Amino acid sequence: MAEFFEPCSASGTHCEAMGRGRFLSVNIKVCRDANNGFVMNNIYLPYLAAIKDIYEEAPEVRTLRLVFKDPRLRESFDFKTGQFGLFSAFGSGESTFCIASPQTRKGYIQCTFRKTGRVTGALSMLNVGDTVGFRGPYGNFFPVEEWKGKNLVFIAGGIGIAPVRSVVWTCLDRREDYGEITVVYGAKTVEDLVYKNELKHWDERGDVFLVQTVDPGGETPEWKGRVGFVPAVLEETALRAENTVAVICGPPVMIKFSLKALEKLGFDGSSVYTTLENRMKCGVGKCGRCNVGDVYICKEGPVYTAAEIKRMYNDF
Repeated sequence: MAEFFEPCSASGTHCEAMGRGRFLSVNIKVCRDANNGFVMNNIYLPYLAAIKDIYEEAPEVRTLRLVFKDPRLRESFDFKTGQFGLFSAFGSGESTFCIASPQTRKGYIQCTFRKTGRVTGALSMLNVGDTVGFRGPYGNFFPVEEWKGKNLVFIAGGIGIAPVRSVVWTCLDRREDYGEITVVYGAKTVEDLVYKNELKHWDERGDVFLVQTVDPGGETPEWKGRVGFVPAVLEETALRAENTVAVICGPPVMIKFSLKALEKLGFDGSSVYTTLENRMKCGVGKCGRCNVGDVYICKEGPVYTAAEIKRMYNDF
């Protein structure tokens, strides 16, 4: 079993967290004090982070760029693309989001969310300089090291592009390690497209093939992208399945029919990855809200292959 270490905010201590393989899950903190004694730390106690930048991505959708207040944590914090955390609005609660920034960028983390309830509403009211809490990173991750030399296809719908964006940038920062990179992204309307500036950048790069689409009726007179639902546009793109890995995230209905489209194109279930958010709350396998049978998404996921999902969900 591999060991992963992270700093503890307690003075004079060192924290250890255990993980295994692709199923890294920093969910237990054990503090070693100056006398080499071990004391359990509160696993529900969040780290404090300051909001450095706020980006309004789409209606009711924003991205926060966060910097940990503890300089030691800021320097040593590490995560793998695909992992998630619980982000706190103090006085309102905490919500689960993926870490939307790439693992290759250090010194900060980002989260992207839509205002839908009490916690996200409170987070939407915060300003630059305000403090939020963060617990994590939790869960497993996308095995980008195993994908070296392969072509990559990223498929996303709506705000589901947030975890996909983390993987895209991680791979683009190591562009020489991968073959062709294709991004198929859609939203209900042009206005609902998230990360518009980054989409423009990807479109202008010579080493990324970007396909953007909006649902019928969601286009504008100036829209130059596709019009149609993501699964249909994906199938029309006629991607090559040979030596290719696909990553998909979006609304469940989009994932369901996109998986069928990938099957028609010849993709094997073991080469298609997705990430699940199954009403995760505690993040450490205690509350039971995310379990599917005997599987706890927060601990054994959230990243799964299509083959693994089919074994978990009878109706997927």
